[in-house]
Amino acid sequence: MSDSTGSTTQWLTQEAHDRLTAELEHLSTEGRAEIAKRIEAARDEGDLKENGGYHAAKDEQGKIEARIRTLTALLRNATVGEAPDAHGVVEPGTVVTATILGDDERFLLGSREIVGDDSDIDVYSEQSPLGQAILGAKVGDTVTYEAPNGSTVTVTIVDVSTYTG
Repeated sequence: MSDSTGSTTQWLTQEAHDRLTAELEHLSTEGRAEIAKRIEAARDEGDLKENGGYHAAKDEQGKIEARIRTLTALLRNATVGEAPDAHGVVEPGTVVTATILGDDERFLLGSREIVGDDSDIDVYSEQSPLGQAILGAKVGDTVTYEAPNGSTVTVTIVDVSTYTG
């Protein structure tokens, strides 16, 4: 799913949307204020060329700003709602069981942001080579795709189920 500007629409659960909105709010306010104080304190220590604390704080500031941009874009382009009911077809927001290189794997197709940090389910983006290959496939279908290392990978869809969190 993408629009004419090239941005990609991501499906998010309401819980994931709320969690990411809270993270963005925190980073945009307290996070920025905290890092600004750390930079100022490190700056007051003197010579900036050899000031490890200053450089570490500036690096952290860059990471915070990058995360703010990522979250802003994700939330702006998100479709929020319930996971799609599985009906045997691989689509964003479904849990897929597939045989990949002879091993059965179970994973969510969608954004890693859906599951948060406390989930142990693997997540593959629909834009990944695997995701692109299986999107729209039905239970029983076998597809192939070229892995980043150049090898051909065969995938058989075993099951498609509704994501329940």
